[in-house]
Amino acid sequence: MKNAKERMDVIAAYRDVGTYRGAAAICGTTHKTVRRIIEAHEAAGIGQVPTRPVRPRNYDEVAELVAAKVAKTAGRISAKRLLPAARAAGYAGSDRNFRRLVATAKREWRQGQVRAGGRRPAVWSPGEVLAVDWGEEILAGRKVHVFCAVLAWSRHRFVRFAADEQQATTLGMLAECFEVLGGVPKVVLADRMGCLKGGVVANVVVPSPDYVRFATHYRFRPDFCHAADPESKGIVENLVGYAKDDLLVPLELDDDPWAGGLAGLNERAVAWCGEVNTAVHSEIHAIPEQRLATEAELLGELPSLRLQVGPKPTTRKVDKLSCIRFASARYSVPNRLIGTTVTVLVDERDRVLRVIEPVTGEVHAEHGLVAPGEVSIDDGHYDRPRPTTPHRGARARTAAEREFLALGPVAEQFLTGAAAAGVTKLGTEIAEILTLGAAHGTDPLLAALERAVSFGRWRADDVRSILATGGHAPRPTPAGQALVLTLPSVPTRSLDAYRIEGTDGGEVS
Repeated sequence: MKNAKERMDVIAAYRDVGTYRGAAAICGTTHKTVRRIIEAHEAAGIGQVPTRPVRPRNYDEVAELVAAKVAKTAGRISAKRLLPAARAAGYAGSDRNFRRLVATAKREWRQGQVRAGGRRPAVWSPGEVLAVDWGEEILAGRKVHVFCAVLAWSRHRFVRFAADEQQATTLGMLAECFEVLGGVPKVVLADRMGCLKGGVVANVVVPSPDYVRFATHYRFRPDFCHAADPESKGIVENLVGYAKDDLLVPLELDDDPWAGGLAGLNERAVAWCGEVNTAVHSEIHAIPEQRLATEAELLGELPSLRLQVGPKPTTRKVDKLSCIRFASARYSVPNRLIGTTVTVLVDERDRVLRVIEPVTGEVHAEHGLVAPGEVSIDDGHYDRPRPTTPHRGARARTAAEREFLALGPVAEQFLTGAAAAGVTKLGTEIAEILTLGAAHGTDPLLAALERAVSFGRWRADDVRSILATGGHAPRPTPAGQALVLTLPSVPTRSLDAYRIEGTDGGEVS
């Protein structure tokens, strides 16, 4: 392309030499360029506008095909997918040129859609939408974050200051906003805040689990704006700008806006909200406070308890011992909670650990803090009292063991006693005893086992010997009390009465 000066030089050289090639040699260009410049200059002199012939493009034959495919797929089909069909229809150009054709067709289709759809103003319903957003500003050299919310129908505004824009702060601000409004709207429209979204799939925002739990607690539907589309949330964007201009700018005039910290700034924000909500709104020509009184009847009811927001509480899973571990110590909980997750709260002042239900807040257990490695057990958390000694009951594994233990408690006593006595071939002995039971009957066998247990006889031969007596074996009993008899008294005399004296007066020995 030649600029105006270069074109004038070409025209002057042509007038001097009279030939295209001569003028081209003087101006350092081609004779074809000189010819086009001279023809355009002469046509302009007689009032004609030069027109360049339209050259056909190599994709004109398939332009209609591409436009039809783009319209059919709503602008989603790719040039790579369309190229084989275009080749079959006679397109012989390059892939790059075909991509240009598809891009042009998609752009024209989108423009047609925009023109056909157009834009229309939003129509808000009472109790329907609450729009929220964050803004930030530098106040007296320090960054401050501004949370803004506006009820779409009544235009009631809520503005607070915060130190950050984390999820806990945002949910706390929302909870306070609901309490100020006196109810919960059906939809909360937010920008694509990183603290509230868990991800984006196919341009659909997936809210974070904590935000879903918060929305479920307050019974509203979370909604998000389109990406890079301030029109979908312009109502709150205007509020953010208005708060910065009308609230933050006067704060800059104070000697020390941070004298009262965030609490002092929020006091100013509450006063500002009370002022703007009682003034006539320029858009609706009504007072938002009065409209809120009407809209409050259509808002959802506030829950009885405010959902806890902030750092995640400490949770533990109840193990098979019906205990939780905290700080390397064990604390018991009711055994119905085995396998569930509970929340642990520690009161450092009273040195008390409480185990509560995550949702309802019910207190399941309360223990005094113990040192690492120790155990705090409450026997009331278990269905049965704590045994003094561990119980090692017999459990049958074979058919013979099941048949023997089916005889009753005396059979279990015989088995455990024989095991304690070291009868190594106890399985064989049990089989022989069952054989004796088949021969003598169940009742005589039980009586024989009871006698064997009483006398500590643990062999099958001992049971056989007891059965051989036919139940007539003696049953020794322990000795009783001493027998005391009262005998009649009789006259007695001393031994001197039986002394024999000699003739000489001496004693006979």
